[in-house]
Formats: sequence, C-alpha cells, structure tokens
Amino acid sequence: MRPTALAACLFAAALGGGLATRVLMPAPGPDAAPEGVPRLAAAALAAAPVPAAEAAVPATATVPALPSLAPMLEQVTPAVVNIYTRQVVEVRSPLAGDPLLRRFFGLPDTPQRQESQSLGSGVIVDAERGYVLTNHHVVQNATAVSVQLRDGRTVEAEFIGSDPGTDVALIRIPTKDLTALPLGDSQGLRVGDFVVAVGNPFGLGQTVTSGIVSAVGRSGLTGLGFQDFIQTDASINPGNSGGALVNLRGELVGINTASFNPRGSAAGNIGLGFAIPANLAREVMRQLLVYGEVKRGSLGVDLVDLTPRFAEELGVPATTRGAIVSRVYRNAPGEAAGLRPGDIVTAINGQRVDAAQALRNAEGLLPVNQPVTLDVLRGDQRLSLRATLREQPKQLPGAEIDARLTGAVIGEVAQRFREGGVVGVTVVDVDPRSRAGLNGLRAGDRVFGVNGRRIDGLNALRAALASPPPRLVLAVQRGAQQGELELR
Repeated sequence: MRPTALAACLFAAALGGGLATRVLMPAPGPDAAPEGVPRLAAAALAAAPVPAAEAAVPATATVPALPSLAPMLEQVTPAVVNIYTRQVVEVRSPLAGDPLLRRFFGLPDTPQRQESQSLGSGVIVDAERGYVLTNHHVVQNATAVSVQLRDGRTVEAEFIGSDPGTDVALIRIPTKDLTALPLGDSQGLRVGDFVVAVGNPFGLGQTVTSGIVSAVGRSGLTGLGFQDFIQTDASINPGNSGGALVNLRGELVGINTASFNPRGSAAGNIGLGFAIPANLAREVMRQLLVYGEVKRGSLGVDLVDLTPRFAEELGVPATTRGAIVSRVYRNAPGEAAGLRPGDIVTAINGQRVDAAQALRNAEGLLPVNQPVTLDVLRGDQRLSLRATLREQPKQLPGAEIDARLTGAVIGEVAQRFREGGVVGVTVVDVDPRSRAGLNGLRAGDRVFGVNGRRIDGLNALRAALASPPPRLVLAVQRGAQQGELELR
C-alpha cells in the first residue's frame, strides 16, 4: 500500500474512533462550546431556529394491525344458531306411591304431564337445504324445536334424524339467506392446533371461546356411547352442546358435545371439553339422509381384554396391548378375513387397539361395507388381515350367544325406549319347549344384566358371554316386575 493511502486510512480510523468516543461520552453541559468554536458563537447556534421541515412531528403514527380472530369469526358466527326445545315430561309426586298419603293430600295416582324447555346450539352445514347439525341429547324427546339465527330470526325446525350412539342429530330449517360453515378435515388435527368454540352457554347468547386441541381420539368416558372425541381446553359449558369447534381457517372441525367436571357439568368448565370430529359427523349425516338411521359395522367376533395373565398364557410380552378374539361367528367378516380364536388384534386401520372396548368402539364408528385393515399378533407372527365390515345384526339366535339361551331370539331394545333411558336387550321370541323356555325365559322379557354386570345392548351381552360362565344369572324385567333368573 502506498504511504499516502496508508496515512488516509489511519486518519479515517482515528476520526471514526474519535466520533465513537464522542457519542459514548456524557453530553457536555449547557455552557460548553464545541471544540474550536467560541462560546458566543455556540450560544448563537443554539438560539437559531430549527428549519420547519426538521421540526414537524407527524400528526398520527402508523401502528401495525393487531392480530385478531374477528375477521374469521365474522364469517363463522352467522352459521352457529341457538336451539330451544320443548318436551313433555311425566312428573309424579314422591308421596303418590303411598295410597294413604295420596288420599290424605288429594294427590293423583297417575303421573302428571308437564312441559319443560331446554337449550343448546347447532351449526348450519348446508345453507341451500337448511341442514343443521347438533347433538342428539339437545333434541332428544323434543315435541318442538325452535332455531334462533344470528340475525334475530326464529324458525321452527324439522327433525330429520339422530344417532344416540354418536350423539349426532340432524334438523332442517325451512328458510332462506342462510350462512353455512364448510366442513373441515378433522383427521388432520394435531395436538396443539388452535381452535375456537362457538355456542350458547347457559342461554346467555352466542359466545366465543378459544383454546387448543388437547388430545385427539379420546375415548373411555363413561356414558357417552361410541367415542372418538377431540379434547380441547376451549371453554365448553351447558348450552354449548351442538355448537361449532372451528380451526383458524373458519372450517368446522368438531361438534361440541360435553365437558368434564367432577362436580357435574353444571359446575362449569375446567378446561376439559370434548367435540365429535367433523369427519364422523359428516358420515352420520350422510347415513341419516340415505337410510334414516346409522348402520354400524361389525367383524362378527367376540373379544376379551388382553390381561397380563392372558398374555402369559398366549406367550406374548406382558406389555403387549390389544384385544383377544375369543370367538369367531360363522359366515361373519372376521371368519372371511381369517381371524381365529386366540388372535390378538393390536390395530385397526392404523389406529392402536388397547383393549376390547377400543376395537368395539372402532367397529361402531366405521362405515359398513368398507374394507378395513387389521394388525394381528398370532403367536410370534405379525399379520395384516383385510376385512369388510357388515351391518351389526339387530337380532341373534340365543344359541349363538350361549347354549343356555337356545330356543330364544334376542334383539336390541327399540330405539324409542333407548331414547328414554331403557337399556339392555329384549327377548323377541322363545320356544316354550326349548332350553331357554324350560329355564323360564319369556317373550317380551327385557334382560339388563348378566351375573351382576349391567349390559346396554346386544354387543354388550355377547361380550359378557364371550367366555361362557359356569353360572348364568340374568337380571330380567317382566312387565312392572324385576328379578333374577338363573339359566341352567
């Protein structure tokens, strides 16, 4: 480098360092003059007016837009409706059971019919045809259903159908100018995704709460039928039932159905809310429109839980999870697929099976006449079997359930009774000369328990008798009387 250039560089570095030092040093006092400037001149410079262009302050500052869900909710909330139902219920005084008290107080000896009201929410999913998805328990036993739209209109709704097993119902409102929500793909939901719940909690009017997806595929909740819930910490309270759970694109990913609180749902939300996945609600809606009911698939097998004792007997690790096939019915999908007693089903369509109830739950949620893939452990072999689910039978010969029921036909309790809380199975027919008939079983009997274990339907009865017990005692209702009947 030439000496002149080197000197220039050194001068520039020294100047820069001096400016940096000047900036970092404390500001001089008011009487101090810049270096090399007389004090009088410095005072004159300080008093000189600042050019207008430099002194002008903007009247308003540009503030970046704050993040908000409002634009999305403006599209969503018109599609979420309030639902008001009326039911006629029978009320009987607790004193009316005693004839003396009934006569003394002048009480009627028959239940009195009274009208009650309840509320919930719903989601418009087809604006052209006016279809609204809600919960079965919102419209159950309703004599009239009114829908209040976001714009204030109130419309009487038409009941299309419902499915108690999944708690999904479909109603229709015959009016125009509706807004519908697009159905999203709930299969793509992940834990941690943001979601928003919209509904009518406690009758306050439309309310929006937000949270995240806490879990997917949640099951094992008591008294909630077939279960494949989305769990969320978005507040869900009484009245939110049937409302919308949406993603941040404003797509419907779930139908809010329940909240959990050890002190009861009326005690409020504690961050444990559950919604029916949109994909499941879509399939239920399709079947209600096509068949008027939901047809459930079945493999035609009986199952028991894989306990550590059974795992030892079958020669598999005690940590193995699954459901053991205890019986394969003839001409059933399980037989066609190649299932055998002793097989352990560990997954169905890639969904892990932890116990027998999980596989029965999956059977009930999958559509009929569609193939499924079963992951099976047979000894030390891992198999992948294909089966096509068929509709679950509504009636079965008793001999296919247990030999002591030979001669009887066992069926599901009629839907209208199930909606009223009646559970169990019905004895449809009995040959009086058969084993079941000679044991005292009669047509019309309702069986609601086996060996002290409550049963709520045909599948539960088959499961209870999958391994025939040495002693079979049925809890039976015959007319207004209940008792136990031992079959030999």
